[in-house]
Amino acid sequence: MHMEQHLIDGQFACADAIDLVTQLYEVKIKYHTDKIAGSHNEEDIKMREQRIKVLQHELNKSREYILKHANSVVIHNTLTIHSNAS
Repeated sequence: MHMEQHLIDGQFACADAIDLVTQLYEVKIKYHTDKIAGSHNEEDIKMREQRIKVLQHELNKSREYILKHANSVVIHNTLTIHSNAS
């Protein structure tokens, strides 16, 4: 069983799209940064540091794409939550 919510669904000017995408990625990066600060598990810290690098790379690619390809862009973002309960 799962639920879906349409978090973002619309057309945005280039600057607004970059701002929105940047803020989304920054929230996820901050989440991992905060987890690192509270962790003493070396393996967990390394995994989160790697994930932060990937997120930063994806953010840069997204910004470049928006700047190169559009005056305005359409962004769709769906939040899907699955239950692990059987």
